[in-house]
Amino acid sequence: MNTLNHFATPQLELLHRGKVRDSYRAPSGERLIVVTDRLSAFDSVLDTPVAHKGAVLNGLAAFWFDKTKHIVPNHVISLLDPNVTLAHEAEPIRVEMIVRNYITGSMLRGYQQGQRSFSGVTVPDGLTKHQQFPEPIVTPTTKEESDREITPESLVSEGWVAADLYEQMQVKALELFNFASSWMAERGIILVDTKYEFGLLDGQLILIDEIHTPDSSRFWSAEDYARNPGAVEQMDKEYVRQWLIANKHDGQYPRALTPEVSAEATRRYLDIYERITGSPLPIGDGDVRTRLVGNLVRAGIMKEA
Repeated sequence: MNTLNHFATPQLELLHRGKVRDSYRAPSGERLIVVTDRLSAFDSVLDTPVAHKGAVLNGLAAFWFDKTKHIVPNHVISLLDPNVTLAHEAEPIRVEMIVRNYITGSMLRGYQQGQRSFSGVTVPDGLTKHQQFPEPIVTPTTKEESDREITPESLVSEGWVAADLYEQMQVKALELFNFASSWMAERGIILVDTKYEFGLLDGQLILIDEIHTPDSSRFWSAEDYARNPGAVEQMDKEYVRQWLIANKHDGQYPRALTPEVSAEATRRYLDIYERITGSPLPIGDGDVRTRLVGNLVRAGIMKEA
């Protein structure tokens, strides 16, 4: 299937190659973000790309950046291609603001092993799988080679962020989460948890990276949750994580997905895009890289080869 696993060009300076996104310096001096179809799970990039994933992530992030700009400004300038965003160059704050409204995923796994404190937030005994919290909680992590849980006090004392700036980030993260939760609830979707990343642009706090995508968030079907909370349908990347856990061998996760799992992952990405935006993702038949380069040439970012 036609996928974008890797993009490189000698015409543009590579700034950063991440697990999913590759960043380049645009001729204007701004940042060009190419969202690939690579899939990362458990701090590792799998060998198998997932078709249309990059366009879904890029398109959904753009949708949400536009919907939430009244809450906090963001780095988006324009979309140049379904897989490419031109963005302001911000100074990133190396902290992930994780907002959770249900106990699931890694938090549930830690809870089942006896953990009760998560990034300084203490939760009570007796919680059941996928139980909703009385109100959303913020459990920050550091942005390092391997993200780690950390309390707000330690974030400040270790020099990751100033106390007043962290307070702004926490307030905005909760506002963003509550806004998106209401939007999705009207469409039969539960926003389970998500992460936000912030940066500074001319001294002003802005939202960067991605927002409310299947890679940065967990989504559940509200109908399924009401019917059976413990076995609720996974509408996000957790489907792949659970497959990796189930197929772990000798302590190692699989490096590649089966064709069936990859196809199902694609279906889920396309489905959540349509459910949230109300429109299907436009899928072309041509080569993704050829289309991408053509759009960058038309935008004056690249020259024709």
